[in-house]
Amino acid sequence: MKQTFNASSFKKDYLAPLICQLLPKVIFNNKNAVFFQSLKEAADNYFAEKGIQKTGDSRLYIKTIVLILLAVFLYVSILFLSLPVWAIIVFGGLLGITSACIGFNVMHDANHGSYSPNDRVNNLLGLTLNALGGNDFIWKFKHNIIHHTYPNVDGIDDDIAKSPFIRMCSTQPWVPAHRLQHIYTPLLYSISSIIWVLFQDFEKYFRRKIHQTALAEMKPKDHVVFWVSKVLYVFFYIILPVLLIGWMKWLALFLSLHIGLGFTLAIVFQLAHVVEETTFEFAPTDEVTRIENEWAIHQVKTTSDFSPDNKVISWLLGGLNYQVEHHLFPRVSHIHYPALSKIVKQQCDAFNLPYNCIPSLGAAINSHFRLIKLLGKKPVPSV
Repeated sequence: MKQTFNASSFKKDYLAPLICQLLPKVIFNNKNAVFFQSLKEAADNYFAEKGIQKTGDSRLYIKTIVLILLAVFLYVSILFLSLPVWAIIVFGGLLGITSACIGFNVMHDANHGSYSPNDRVNNLLGLTLNALGGNDFIWKFKHNIIHHTYPNVDGIDDDIAKSPFIRMCSTQPWVPAHRLQHIYTPLLYSISSIIWVLFQDFEKYFRRKIHQTALAEMKPKDHVVFWVSKVLYVFFYIILPVLLIGWMKWLALFLSLHIGLGFTLAIVFQLAHVVEETTFEFAPTDEVTRIENEWAIHQVKTTSDFSPDNKVISWLLGGLNYQVEHHLFPRVSHIHYPALSKIVKQQCDAFNLPYNCIPSLGAAINSHFRLIKLLGKKPVPSV
């Protein structure tokens, strides 16, 4: 029996509602998307047979409590225990890593609508991103809409738009400094969250664009949340620490926190897409780009899992090491990804598609930096 592609179900279940408002010049071949239809049916059957929801459960709620309490403990200890500078650096780094884990586990699921079946709970916990210095409205549009629809599409996906500092795919322009990018990229990753919080959010807010794509219209409430949360961030992470522990210790705290936060966030997200195993597309801004594959196949080819058998990494990273599953099922909580990975692999095998999976964290990091080093070489002009 011939299977057909249900576009309305696809948009409702697996992409954010704003997808209908986004009209970039990239077209997927979704006319007969039999792979996704088969995959979706297999996944739906799994949840029906198990009698479980696609959102989080007690495993996720326990992680939320543990991580948030740990972050509060570290923050309060730094401000009120009169610690020496070296201890502030250690605690600040741990606070940054813990904050990243809150982002991976709590914020990420919540802003995808997969933390809870209750939208109010998702919206509330999605604001943990604002507590880390970011903005949930901008992030949802940048991540849920643009990145999740067009991963590794140069010209649209903001996650690989690091030029001229880092060349992340072969279609991006090359400059001589890129010869050393495999050396200096870790340093840029370490300050990436400072740049994000203090510059990039404001640049996107005032320019009303995310890379080449116009930002969705913000409601008055969204503007208020943006400015109030930015002011609160300055108060809790700059003004209050300076008043309580002084300039020098505050600087040690701020830098160590963001090194831990920025490097952890950057390296985890890059390992999912910018590795040797994945593919890239190029979308020039002045013409329509037609991608030969259906949306789901594009996700499979541009994404990679890593370290799937390491339960500690899976717990800490909120299942982001199961990135293939996440891109195919972004509205399903990460706690279900280990089980879904078996279904996805089975479906990929049935349709003769690659299932990118790097066995360990170390191997994924090596793959990423090998690719970064390769892209740093001067391109050979085509004849």
